[in-house]
Amino acid sequence: MTSTGEAKMPTVQKGTAQKGTAQKSEKTAAEHAERPSGRQQMVLAKAINAALADELSADEKTLLIGEDIGALGGVFRVTDGLQARFGVDRVLDSPLAESGIVGSAIGMSMRGFRPVAEIQFDGFVFPAFNQITTQLSKMHNRTNGLVRTPVTIRLPYGGSIGSIEHHSESPEALFVHTAGLRVLAPSSPQDAYWMTRQAIACDDPVIILEPKRRYWLKGDVDFDTPAPDAFRAQVIRTGTDATIAAYGPLVPVALAAAEAAAQDGRSIEVVDIRSLSPLDDETIARSAAKTRRLVVAHEAPTFGGLGGEIAARVSERAYHRLAAPVLRVGGFHMPYPPSQQEHRYLPDIDRMLEALERSFGYSGEDHASSRRSTHG
Repeated sequence: MTSTGEAKMPTVQKGTAQKGTAQKSEKTAAEHAERPSGRQQMVLAKAINAALADELSADEKTLLIGEDIGALGGVFRVTDGLQARFGVDRVLDSPLAESGIVGSAIGMSMRGFRPVAEIQFDGFVFPAFNQITTQLSKMHNRTNGLVRTPVTIRLPYGGSIGSIEHHSESPEALFVHTAGLRVLAPSSPQDAYWMTRQAIACDDPVIILEPKRRYWLKGDVDFDTPAPDAFRAQVIRTGTDATIAAYGPLVPVALAAAEAAAQDGRSIEVVDIRSLSPLDDETIARSAAKTRRLVVAHEAPTFGGLGGEIAARVSERAYHRLAAPVLRVGGFHMPYPPSQQEHRYLPDIDRMLEALERSFGYSGEDHASSRRSTHG
């Protein structure tokens, strides 16, 4: 087989050659069949599947690699049907070796391919951590810009699926801290489709944190109108009294909390952070300056989490516009609990509402007095 998946054609009889040509034509037709258009409603997992299929159709250098992604279609069936459609040379079932998956993807990217590597669960990424942080993230800088590694790593992450240990982690802070990586976290089917396509098209390595508790979340996907730049935050609900900034699986929770607060007369703005690295702190700070209050929410522990970096940047940008300190809602600084207790660990509507109430408990005068005492 060649690198494009076509069979090498030795000297054969005329009838055999014609048969091979017909099979190749059938394969090409299958690869380009059923490309979606217009606006369709689908679950988030199906939107990712559609994005992968469209990228495989658009560029024969795009490949998928991962554990059980072929015949099985992945444990969450995100890659269902893609191997049958595009062949075993482009949708590769790998051994259970995460370091090998990422290492192979790096090598393929250096030879002109655009590999999309799936890590089956968030807790399984750590055997590949060395490859990601010491090789993938540094190759472009190490070669003084001569070598690009357009690798996309799909990482189902987060909790609330009732699973066992190592299946509900939120390791994003480790990758956000690593220069040379881009990190995305879609929260809707629309973003899942377009972010996946933009990530694969990017010449830099990109980690896509797929919120697995939201794989079955339904929503509209507009296949003809691209979503906003994947590497920018987006205000998805406008408000005037406070801002909740969240990403990935907690965006629907933030929207639900804003709706609940509205019943009490509070107008809450919601910012979907979307890109964790690079971080669009400008959009977040602009919203916080407008509403004068900010709550940052993520499933990962607040200690050492991305919320702390956001709080620091917003405080630097908008300190004199804030009526209260930036507050954080997140997981606790502990190993992820057994599934029967994860509801106590994960941020929910009540914890977001409680943070909002604490924020409203500060008055502008109290904060101004604090600023005066801080500056002597």
